[in-house]
Amino acid sequence: MADHTYQTDILIVGAGIAGIIAAYELLDSGRKVTIIDRDSAENFGGLAKWAFGGMLFVDTKHQRRAGIQDSFEIARDDWFSVADFMDGEVWGPRWAEQYLQMSDAHGYQWLRKHDIKFFPVINWPERGYLKRGNSLPRFHMLWGTGLELVKQFGNRLKNHPKKANLTLIFDHRVRSFVVENNRVVGVEGNREQTGEAFSVRADVTIAATGGINGSLEKVRANWYEPWGEPPKVILNGAHKYAVGDLHEATESINGQVVHLDRQWNYVAGIRHYAPRKEDHGLSIVPGKSQLWLNYEGRRFGPMPLINPYDTRYLLKRICEQPVKYSWQLLNYKIALKEFAISGSEHNESMRDKKFLKFVLKTLFVGNKKLVDKIADRCEDFVVADNLPALVDKMNALTGENHVKLAYIKRDAQVYDDQIDRGVTFHNDEQLRRILQIRKYRGDRARTCKFQKILDPKAGPLIAIRSFVLSRKSMGGIETDLQSRVLSTPDVHDNQSAIDGLYAIGEAAGFGGGNMHGHGSLEGTFLGGCVMTARVAAASIQDQEL
Repeated sequence: MADHTYQTDILIVGAGIAGIIAAYELLDSGRKVTIIDRDSAENFGGLAKWAFGGMLFVDTKHQRRAGIQDSFEIARDDWFSVADFMDGEVWGPRWAEQYLQMSDAHGYQWLRKHDIKFFPVINWPERGYLKRGNSLPRFHMLWGTGLELVKQFGNRLKNHPKKANLTLIFDHRVRSFVVENNRVVGVEGNREQTGEAFSVRADVTIAATGGINGSLEKVRANWYEPWGEPPKVILNGAHKYAVGDLHEATESINGQVVHLDRQWNYVAGIRHYAPRKEDHGLSIVPGKSQLWLNYEGRRFGPMPLINPYDTRYLLKRICEQPVKYSWQLLNYKIALKEFAISGSEHNESMRDKKFLKFVLKTLFVGNKKLVDKIADRCEDFVVADNLPALVDKMNALTGENHVKLAYIKRDAQVYDDQIDRGVTFHNDEQLRRILQIRKYRGDRARTCKFQKILDPKAGPLIAIRSFVLSRKSMGGIETDLQSRVLSTPDVHDNQSAIDGLYAIGEAAGFGGGNMHGHGSLEGTFLGGCVMTARVAAASIQDQEL
């Protein structure tokens, strides 16, 4: 028996950005809304607080102002190329199309009406390497990063005209759903600190607890089988409480959970110098001018690895290596221009909305403060004045002596020789890509103009040990186009919505259980949280967006 029972009209399990926006929309209905979360009140907002805050939108005012002629048709072709949906998949592809159709009016424009601003220049990730990716720039960067989004909607929620109907409960871990007469009527769980049992009775319950990637055990258990065994070391870049509790609870009531092996993990993770959780990692935004090397110090591919084209391709190539981590070889000059770490924590000028400071750093000063800080405090950042000394330090760090001086020296010299021959005779795919990248103004200011690695005037040399970083679950609780949780298929392959239960955000695979398929165009994770939350709220209120 529960030690304490709460009562509400609408229960949202999870106080991340999806839960916050759903609650904000639902308070308009006049019903009592309760958000319950395992974390403490100071961490209200979840992982979005730490996110850089890019969102993919299609055919927006920002794009048109920049001369980018985008459309649903172009975006759909790009999305489905990267997603590579399998025959028979239903709800993921439908949600992908719904997201693209709604992204401008119900994502971009709605956020703008709520005083959310975007940086004037649109970013252009995931362009596609060996297959089609983003044909056009669509990555709208939040001015103020994800932290601003949490602040804005957190404040709007707490100051809502009907805020008396809002209850926030923290330090409570939900473990199961309560079902009566084939309808979900609430949840049960335990208080995080004391272990006391509790229950919540509700007319409607929304799962908004994130994915599974905060549990490295579950990441490994659901590793994509064609890539073999998971890496020996995986760093954690997800929320520490995104461990799949409600995925398991959904399965226990005959709800459908799909494609947990489809994960969006990054390949340039380094250990956090001040970890807030076990195996805490940071995600480097890989530069374009560095050389990406395998564990032995060799360039590998067969196409050389380079950002920002295809994250999944990079991960696949690294996982094909006998030892599944990599190195990034660069120098101090390249680092000043190109080194960056994703998230609000290490992008202060964006986070604090200091436009002149941002421009000054980007165009003139570079990332000196960040580079020096990471070089001084992160064990995965190796610095030396010459190549033999660098290789000695790389091998001392790993204790394996895998890195061979001859490999690094050969590949770096061949690359530098290509640069010396001039643009007309560049016969290296990475140099050809850099030429193309620098034609877009959003990249030109952050990309060196054919900088040699071994240039003595550009030193010291830097090697960054890069691990796979667990990040986002692209699979999850399967939902229909109203964000209602679906049952497992019967013998006739029919499904029905489970009464009283919705799933949003990463818990729902950002829509439909897996709207990304096997890969993402980026910007659709945070955007997916916003969109699924709004769709669920409209459905519960029996409205149309």
